[in-house]
Amino acid sequence: MSLSPLTDATVLNSLETLAADRATGALTSERGTFYLLAGDVAHVDSPFAPDLGVLLTGSGAVDRDGWREALDQGGTRRRVGRQLVDSGRLAAGALELCHLGVLFDAAYFALGHTGRAPRFRPGIAHWLGAVRPVPVDTVVRESQRRREQLQRIWPEPDIDSSPLVRVPGAHAEALPTRRDRTLAQVDGARTAAEIASALAWRTFPTLVELRRLAADGLVTAVSAQPVPPDPSLPWHTATQDEVDTALLRRLRDALEAL
Repeated sequence: MSLSPLTDATVLNSLETLAADRATGALTSERGTFYLLAGDVAHVDSPFAPDLGVLLTGSGAVDRDGWREALDQGGTRRRVGRQLVDSGRLAAGALELCHLGVLFDAAYFALGHTGRAPRFRPGIAHWLGAVRPVPVDTVVRESQRRREQLQRIWPEPDIDSSPLVRVPGAHAEALPTRRDRTLAQVDGARTAAEIASALAWRTFPTLVELRRLAADGLVTAVSAQPVPPDPSLPWHTATQDEVDTALLRRLRDALEAL
């Protein structure tokens, strides 16, 4: 499998080794934690993606009292998911669907490049419990597919994790409803995860909308504020192959601002 530069081969190799050994426990990288059950991925947590509780309570699928009750009664036994279903607060199919979405969203980040060796703690289980464990190779393929899709929309990954701001002077006209709602949450401080949490949306669809907004010249990462072009640069004589993509974007942003 060919890996994107944003995929950490160390984390991937560790996952594949643990899967082959049918290991149970928690593999933690800088960007997230994989919880393994007999070599399959039972759950993934990442600080860059809202967790299941945020999405269920934010969307109204489970009320906050019901979520707290499930945590209180099932948390220590690692059966929060089962508690939600047994109490009648959430259908088993709905839990499974939501859980898979959260798992894949968090795995996208947890597989990201970190530069640090991951740490495995055997025997550790997630408080949610096993809902539908997923084979490691399925998780890796889906993460890679998402990475490639997002790169096709807009190639700069800062959009995924940095605070986001609207591009000065850029105006949006007739945006699709979902994209317009996403843009309304961009305030110069919120990250993609915080925007997804505020909207009670899953992370990946939110990333898609944010990258589309970036491609439209409406949003940029705070760490990548547009810089006016240097007038001394002989950009008008450069060939197509010599023109840097970032320079073209800065030129466009500066012209739109004027």
